[in-house]
Amino acid sequence: MNDSINLEPEKIIKTIDLLEKRVSDRFPDSGLRKVCFQFLHTAQKSKQNIDWISSPNILLRVFSYMIILIGLGGLIYSITYIDLQIENTTLANVVTISEAIFNDIILLGAAIFFLVSLESRLKMKRALKSLNELRVIAHVIDMHQLTKDPNITNASECATENSPKRTFTNFQLQRYLDYCSEATALIGKVAALYSQSLPDEKVVRAVNEIEILTTGLSTKIWQKLIILNELKTNK
Repeated sequence: MNDSINLEPEKIIKTIDLLEKRVSDRFPDSGLRKVCFQFLHTAQKSKQNIDWISSPNILLRVFSYMIILIGLGGLIYSITYIDLQIENTTLANVVTISEAIFNDIILLGAAIFFLVSLESRLKMKRALKSLNELRVIAHVIDMHQLTKDPNITNASECATENSPKRTFTNFQLQRYLDYCSEATALIGKVAALYSQSLPDEKVVRAVNEIEILTTGLSTKIWQKLIILNELKTNK
């Protein structure tokens, strides 16, 4: 018997929590620490969302089925009532009655579709909202690493009035960029939890977009790390 392999939210959250502690230990006053803390909170909230998405909403289903049964009962009653009132079966009467019944069936079908798909649409809406939060966090992390130039460290003598402050040593810059890369990779993993629990087309597309975004950001960061290592080697 082959067990399916799935991502485990608890382990991902534990990894994010450890990353936040590592950033806090080395860069306690940095903006990256605050972002990682917010990311941890979002990941914990995502686990709650995923638990909600994975569980059937019994109350909503019972309500929907009751409304559907009431609608079907009303349609059957109206058809029976109409049939009992027919005294003359001319073509015009038959066409009028058939059109009325057909319209009722279309409206009832639309109502049934709305109620049956209501649960999945509510779950998809919550998933897409959370995925957008993860996308925003990825962009914020990118903003924090944007000015971390591996070619310029401790270069305050070359700074202008509006230059970003560059106080990191080569080692600190390497660790900072490593943390940014880990955080972006973990964002992709949290996003993948949603497509794992709700394989809806829109959700899967949103997750893929986040994966592409975080992969691109990680590539940019690793290019900086490669340059930084080359500079260390050439010294």
